Amino acid sequence: MARYAYAPLSVEEGLGPGGGRRLPHEAAAEAERAAKVNERMPTFVGICVLVAVAFVLSRSPQQAGVVVPGGASTASVGGTVPTMANTFPEGTAASVDVVVDDADRGAGVGPPVIQISPPSKTKSSPDDYDPPRDGCDGLVDPATIDVGALRAKALDSTPPHIIECSAASDGESQSACHLPSKTRYAALGQKGATLWMTGCSGAGKTTIATALEDRLVKAYGKHVYRLDGDNLRTGINRDLTFTEADRAESVRRTGEIATLFADAGVITLVGLISPYREDRDMVRKRHEDQGIPFYEIFLDVPVEELKKRDPKGQYARVESGELKHFTCIDDPYEPPLKPEITLKTHELEIEQSADILFRRLEMDGILQGAPKLNPPGLPNPDGDEVIDLHVPGHLRAARMEEATKLPKVLITDLDLNWLQTIGEGWASPLKGFMREGTLLEVLHFNSILVDPFNLTGNGGIHTTATNFETFNEFRPANRVSMSVPITLSCTEFTKSAIESASARAVALTTQMGNIVAILRDPEIYPNRKEEIATRMFGVIDPGHPYIQQIYKGGDFLIGGEVELLDRITYNDGLDKWRKTTKELMDEFKQKGADTVYAFQTRNPTHAGHAYLMRSAGENLKEQGFKKPVLWLSPLGGWTKEDDVPLDVRVKQHEEVLNSGLMHPGGLDPDSTVMAIWPAPMVYAGPTEVIFHAKSRRSAGASYFVVGRDPAGMKGSSLAVAHKDDDLYDGDHGRYVLRNSPGIGSMKMLSFVKVMYDIKDNIMKVPDDSRPSDFISISGSKMRLLARNGAVPCSATDIPTDLVEANCVPSGFMVPKGWDIVVDYYRNIDAGRWIPWSRPVVDPGACKSTKGSGKFGTLDFHLKPTDYDSFWHDIPMKPSLGDEYIINLVTEIPLRMTAKMEVQKGLPGNPIGQDSNKDGSPRYYTYGTTFFNYGYIPQTWEDPNLKDSLGNGGDNDPLDVMEVGSQRLDMGSITPCRVLGHFELIDEGEMDNKVICIALSDPDAGSIHSMGDLERIKPGTIERLKDWLKRYKTSDGKAENSLASEEPTSIKEAMDLIEETHSRWKNLCGKGTGYVSDDHGFWLESPGCKGK
Repeated sequence: MARYAYAPLSVEEGLGPGGGRRLPHEAAAEAERAAKVNERMPTFVGICVLVAVAFVLSRSPQQAGVVVPGGASTASVGGTVPTMANTFPEGTAASVDVVVDDADRGAGVGPPVIQISPPSKTKSSPDDYDPPRDGCDGLVDPATIDVGALRAKALDSTPPHIIECSAASDGESQSACHLPSKTRYAALGQKGATLWMTGCSGAGKTTIATALEDRLVKAYGKHVYRLDGDNLRTGINRDLTFTEADRAESVRRTGEIATLFADAGVITLVGLISPYREDRDMVRKRHEDQGIPFYEIFLDVPVEELKKRDPKGQYARVESGELKHFTCIDDPYEPPLKPEITLKTHELEIEQSADILFRRLEMDGILQGAPKLNPPGLPNPDGDEVIDLHVPGHLRAARMEEATKLPKVLITDLDLNWLQTIGEGWASPLKGFMREGTLLEVLHFNSILVDPFNLTGNGGIHTTATNFETFNEFRPANRVSMSVPITLSCTEFTKSAIESASARAVALTTQMGNIVAILRDPEIYPNRKEEIATRMFGVIDPGHPYIQQIYKGGDFLIGGEVELLDRITYNDGLDKWRKTTKELMDEFKQKGADTVYAFQTRNPTHAGHAYLMRSAGENLKEQGFKKPVLWLSPLGGWTKEDDVPLDVRVKQHEEVLNSGLMHPGGLDPDSTVMAIWPAPMVYAGPTEVIFHAKSRRSAGASYFVVGRDPAGMKGSSLAVAHKDDDLYDGDHGRYVLRNSPGIGSMKMLSFVKVMYDIKDNIMKVPDDSRPSDFISISGSKMRLLARNGAVPCSATDIPTDLVEANCVPSGFMVPKGWDIVVDYYRNIDAGRWIPWSRPVVDPGACKSTKGSGKFGTLDFHLKPTDYDSFWHDIPMKPSLGDEYIINLVTEIPLRMTAKMEVQKGLPGNPIGQDSNKDGSPRYYTYGTTFFNYGYIPQTWEDPNLKDSLGNGGDNDPLDVMEVGSQRLDMGSITPCRVLGHFELIDEGEMDNKVICIALSDPDAGSIHSMGDLERIKPGTIERLKDWLKRYKTSDGKAENSLASEEPTSIKEAMDLIEETHSRWKNLCGKGTGYVSDDHGFWLESPGCKGK
């Protein structure tokens, strides 16, 4: 609750009767009040009389009531004071003193006596003025009173003990006399400020202020008010003349009004000549004392130019001698020494001057209510909050330790792109994967309502569980752009693990098993895939690449706020171009940017692009910006297969920057920043363009360059309406972006059509007067020329048919950049490219192994260094003497979902990644593995070995699921205690899974059977069964079945192991059975058939 307080009393006022003696509390209060009334009344009466005298004297020198000793007055008998016109002589002054008679004062009666000294002249008073002096009875001559001096005395003697209420603190409402400025400004969506325009008459103060007011109110809906001589002298200043003292008072009063207006959040435009520097400086100090922005704007126009303008004919009257004491002619004007802005309005159009003022307000954050978070000229991120969700370094170890004990949620590489987008602030104000309420807003409105300052009690609307039952009385007032769903899917398997855990957090784990983030307070809700796809894309195309990604997701979505345990890197040689939003802001600041314009690239940059980017920068300079900085922003996240790979684009862009302005296809590195945009490309047309622009604004861009069909693609063969045709109209993206809700102050720069000028050897806008000199080089033609290895054309003889000549104009692209493009298109199937940001990680392999190829591709293979073959040369059992211990060769470490397996047909039987039917690397999608997975060497599940149902072996070594808590290295050989096994029936094959626990595991000493496993790790057996039966369902396949819901005994498991070992011997020709040689296995190691 707000508190009200009186200012401290003086010592004398604080004393009661008898020098401060206190009475009993009931009588004391009454006595104290009476004493104060008696003590203060003479002073109060005196002040009232003084104010009355000032008022009367300011009204007319002809008639006035004058207070004389004893309280008499020369006013009319009826007690009224005649009014009169404001004709007090300009420049006269008198000294007025207030003298209190001590005797009368002591008696408690009578007002102060006013003594008036002889008049003095100011520098602007006319010498020939002789006012009438009748009717004064020899007591007071009003003509001799210096009202300015009287006013100054009154101001100097203003009692300091004014009743004030205490300032409101954060969280308090209008029950206090003032809201905190931060709260007020946030609610209004703007800050208060005063623009004080000073200059000679006719300089354009009113005209420019009117133009600025018109723009701010009509186009931006801002609260603005203009104060000038016209509206001030008809009201608050109508008692003032043009004497030096009255001019000073006019400035003071106007300054006080402006201070109050600005404190209330109004952008206040003041247009006064205000000729004296000291007066303006006092107004400035008043604003500075209140912490209110004050801009002194000097309209610097030569007098000769003003005489030419002379809109009111005043300068002509001065020239004729009709008008005297005219400021800037025969009265002084003191120009500002250090104004915030100087406008030479004789060199500028009215709109140019208004633009300069507007940009200054915009640059300083006055046009937004939130505090300015970024360097001047750069916008606040959406939601007015800088988002950086990285865990501080000193907390990282503790958070990682916590994460290892939390339920694990699998994220794909595409999800990792989105996680980076969230954590680095590109999707501000989002702090995690979308909760259900947030998703609904995005799907239905392409935006979300936010309340960053909790003005309506909705501050946590997007960071708390969605409530469909109760709603706050008020909605958040601010809407920010958010057009693309950013969600995380999971399966029933993961959902059950989260719901059965006691922790209210989960660990986000990549496909390669690395824990990268913690998600707090998870909200799990249905993944309505059809609703998301139809609302997001607005087309029906089951073959659309991102729509396919949506349908591949699990049946549930997980929302919640994330903490990044470390910076997300990809180790692909391109990380130096991956910058967080904060790092980008810092780089823009270092380059001195006063605005940033972003150019998004999906293709190599040619001279046409460079022309557009350079032209955009020049246009911004023409608008008055001093240092516009270009942000070259290549797409870095997931893209469809036929897009130009990320590394090709980035390396080509590097050459564009290296060429500088020496080549028409180059860019100036001093005014250009290149930084990869991390989000996936979803190909959602106009809907996605909104997000492209929004995310660039969150990193500092105020302008976004938009071309035709900026986020579109052709429909697939499955599209209903647009088979092999553009899914979206090419012009719709720009239109939708321009009018989208929540886009704020983001501005759009449109592409223009450029062609190659064969005369000038550059790309530029075609000249209609010589159309035959311009040729078109489309994207498809560029790709064809690159595939054909086109060489530079002759600079003096450029053919119109470039394809037939197989040459490319020298000015089309920087030479080294063209070489990179040619290399890609001529070796497009080489497999050495980096399509998009996917982490290059170490497989976590055992030291006694050697890898080849890139992990995560089908080229990767891992072989042992101490053996010729994992499968054939490592013994089935270690030499420990325990009959229930086997050797485990780890293929898939704990938490990893890359489906690694022994390559039976390759020399050395290395570990490699399994593939899908389309030839892509295979990953588990059901969830994160909670076991280490591998096989027992020197075993083989013979297809000819049938179970009781007639199912034969799966033709692989015997699989093992190790249920310890420690991650085993890929390719490691680990002694493992057998606990039992499950017989899995997978597509008519018998695929047995031995369950064991590594002897190195902390729980190995307590777990010797499946019963022990359930006792020490409750629920593990059920999770194993669920995984085995359903792990393929997330890929759209049918469930597997188990021969028995109960695991076998240890003895039964050991019998199976011995049987598969004997079958392996038969395979190697060492047993009693015969196996034909049509299996295709490599068996030439010493342990099998080799020497």
